[in-house]
Amino acid sequence: MAKRTFVGFGFGPIQSGLFLFEAFRSGNYERLVVAEVMPDVINAVRTGRGAYKLNIATRTGIVVHEVTGVEMYNPTVPADRAQLVAAIADADELATALPSVDFFDRGSASVARLLAEGFTGKARPAVVYAGENHNHAAEILAEAVRRYAALPGHVQFLNTVIGKMSKVVTDADEIQAQQLAPVTNGATRAFLVEEFNRILVTRITLPGFERGLGMFEEKTDLLPCEEAKLYGHNATHALLGYLANEKGYRFMSDCAADKELMQFAREAFLEESGRALIHKRGGFDRLFTLEGYREYVDDLMERMVNPFLRDAVDRVIRDPQRKLSWDDRLIGTMRLALDAGIEPRRFAKAAAVAAKMLPAGQTLDSLWKEDSPAGRKAELLRLITSAS
Repeated sequence: MAKRTFVGFGFGPIQSGLFLFEAFRSGNYERLVVAEVMPDVINAVRTGRGAYKLNIATRTGIVVHEVTGVEMYNPTVPADRAQLVAAIADADELATALPSVDFFDRGSASVARLLAEGFTGKARPAVVYAGENHNHAAEILAEAVRRYAALPGHVQFLNTVIGKMSKVVTDADEIQAQQLAPVTNGATRAFLVEEFNRILVTRITLPGFERGLGMFEEKTDLLPCEEAKLYGHNATHALLGYLANEKGYRFMSDCAADKELMQFAREAFLEESGRALIHKRGGFDRLFTLEGYREYVDDLMERMVNPFLRDAVDRVIRDPQRKLSWDDRLIGTMRLALDAGIEPRRFAKAAAVAAKMLPAGQTLDSLWKEDSPAGRKAELLRLITSAS
């Protein structure tokens, strides 16, 4: 494979611990380029001659890796911006890993504007991985770019399903306790990601295009897999977190010794989420079979309580308003189960606990769409109230 150019937008744990890391260790890239706006991060990587360190939580401990050869540029600095535009024009694969799709076209560092400039007159075919946690991130990004320039026919935007747990660690005591390597020498933050890297992406339709990130799996339709992540992985993670918080646990790994809680979460995952998803998506993929989904559950139940991730319960349960919204993990999973004729009493218990954390005066039904079916709202409220 000819040497390639990779361009990433944002330098958080998913960019550094997935896209950049896999691009680096593949050996398929001549250039690794990153757009970042935080001057201290840029200066630290530049001072380290383009190197950073990454902590990977395996099932048996923390393994530290070093990634080298990274070029870091600030799109708000004119000279750096010119370098980024030139790199985009030359890139074979690009990846966004921003806090949300709301950052695609924000301010002077607008990724959409940068891509529009770089894609103008672009001769090389390329794919753009949209790494944000949104079912239609690729379409939203493509539309944002089109506001500034026509898209070349040989550029394809790809959605992703990234079931990889990760975090930025800034607590000095935690960094010391886990003996984590800071991002760079003297840095006050560390990147910690799990080793899991089975990432799903939209099937590429560019004739003859060969990915340098060869470990990704292409799917013709990602929506069922996105549903499995949200209404399976994310929903059960939230359930476990809210119930762990009620028991006073500080870290998700504390749940591992609580056999009753782990069994409750496993049954919710299999009997409510799993049966509902198999009812809706059976025949699409092996995942949506009893055996395939059970394997999915077995793997995730172990990963969710990995002690080396040191995943804080407070992090998992934050923003209950979002997790209790109509289409999100708790209420969305309950609705999916009800559609399949399953009573989601276990997820109702988690929703009841989460509802107690809502701001004073805010009610569950106030979070839900005004045009949502009244009968379904009433059924959900009945289940959650009875589980309180």
